[in-house]
Amino acid sequence: MNLARRRPWTNAFSTEALCTRILERHRDSIRVQKPRLAVANLARIIGATLTLSNKQGFHATTLRQLAEASGLSMGGLYTYIDSKPRLLSMILGEVAATATEVLTAPPDDVRNDAHRHLDWIIATHIRMSEAMQPWFVFAFMEAKSFPPAERQRAIDMEAMTEKIIADVLRQGVASGAFTIDHVRLTASLIKPLLQDWYVKRAKYRKRGTSIDGYIDGVGNFVSAALSSGTRANGRSSARARSRPKQMAHP
Repeated sequence: MNLARRRPWTNAFSTEALCTRILERHRDSIRVQKPRLAVANLARIIGATLTLSNKQGFHATTLRQLAEASGLSMGGLYTYIDSKPRLLSMILGEVAATATEVLTAPPDDVRNDAHRHLDWIIATHIRMSEAMQPWFVFAFMEAKSFPPAERQRAIDMEAMTEKIIADVLRQGVASGAFTIDHVRLTASLIKPLLQDWYVKRAKYRKRGTSIDGYIDGVGNFVSAALSSGTRANGRSSARARSRPKQMAHP
């Protein structure tokens, strides 16, 4: 399933679609054979995990609480997960796999234009994190309490996104589109601008900042910082052309 080209995005990033992918990757450890039932119950388990973790933290959440919140018995829960680390691996693995698949598959018409490619990454990352906000918030906010292996996985996820951005920045430097002294540092400075949308979502909602407004704000800020000389007058329209289609947001 190519999420980068699947439409509408709300379907590609729905809990059911993401849990379908989780079932495919963890088929050997999930003892429920009927896919429809397995996906439905995985959605209940992960939905309960994200909700409880947002309220009290993943570390403080017990399997018994997850069973009660998801409406399953303890025995029923154990047919899907045998431990919290297994559950954590499922969630982090899906966030990482989805982000990697989507961000490494730009449309052909932006791939060779560094400005448009970077605009596309900014817009795509923000829209993806909007559609998967509870998942992204979980991976970001709970990382400090993860066991060492999972904490490293969360760090690797952030490094992966920075590398994707850095590769496009190098492309722009090579073509003369960008003037950057430190590519990796610049990529690491852009990444928090993308994270701010889902981590501080309430702040932007209170201010009345729309997702389109935020995408344009970040894009204009980054473009001004990276460009040598005056930008061509067609930049706003180029950004609009490279931006993923509007989708409904949760």
